[in-house]
Amino acid sequence: MTGDGPRFVWIDGSIRAAGEPHLTVFDRGFQLGDGVFETLRARAGRTIELAEHVARLRASASALAIDLPDGVGALLETGIDELLAAEGLDGADGDASIRITVSRGSWASRGLLPPSDLQLRPTIAIQAWPVLPPPADHLERGLSLVVSSIRRDPANPVVTLKTTSRADYVYARLEARRAGAEDAVFLTMSGHLSESTTANIFLVRRAADGVEELATPALDCAILPGTTRSWLLRWAGGAGLRPFEGWLTRDELAAASEAFVCSSVAGVLPVTRLNGHAIGDGTPGPWTLRARADRDAVFGSR
Repeated sequence: MTGDGPRFVWIDGSIRAAGEPHLTVFDRGFQLGDGVFETLRARAGRTIELAEHVARLRASASALAIDLPDGVGALLETGIDELLAAEGLDGADGDASIRITVSRGSWASRGLLPPSDLQLRPTIAIQAWPVLPPPADHLERGLSLVVSSIRRDPANPVVTLKTTSRADYVYARLEARRAGAEDAVFLTMSGHLSESTTANIFLVRRAADGVEELATPALDCAILPGTTRSWLLRWAGGAGLRPFEGWLTRDELAAASEAFVCSSVAGVLPVTRLNGHAIGDGTPGPWTLRARADRDAVFGSR
């Protein structure tokens, strides 16, 4: 790995130099964002929750009628291993962020609809970057979120797919930057919590019956079904928190005793401010820190 970024990419079955041309301008992923992707993590050469990510990739591709090749799981596993070895990220100290991107493929024609009488060959690419520890400030002070002006429609079937069409997410992250925050949170059309631009959201609260809950927006709140989200819901019961999935408001997030976001690469990161106002006492909470530590203990840490 050079200081300028990855030295190699894996594309359509072979390792290539990162600086080489890789795609035709007619690739529908470039032209239309007609593709899907997954981002996951590998530690010491071991890819974390690969089966879950491949299953979600299949589901996203199927929804867009993108034909993945037979045995795509084994193909991706081999490609990841080859790329990590080429980048020198497969050793005991290796810690990598991996992106798998699949576009519908190349078609030298205009229009939105793909051809109905021709099966396009999808373009499959894998990239890898070293994962560095999060800035100490993110763990000691926590993240600041702002509410995006973009609303998510739970009735839109595309919002639960991990597509390469990311304009909404870029716009929301720009909103966060202008507000001096690290990330933005989307609300549904009805004003309920959805997710941040890159992560699922959790909050810790005491329910009406006095039990402490780990609460997160339900799957029908226009969210991506994150693999770390699923792990945390399983973890909660054993840790002493009652897991809750449902329709949550920004006021419930603001009133929580603590909150965090989670993703496959970043893990669990504390959230301590919403729209400039403190959540809880304004510092990372004990449940957040325990969740991060327990997740790292299972999958290894940096």
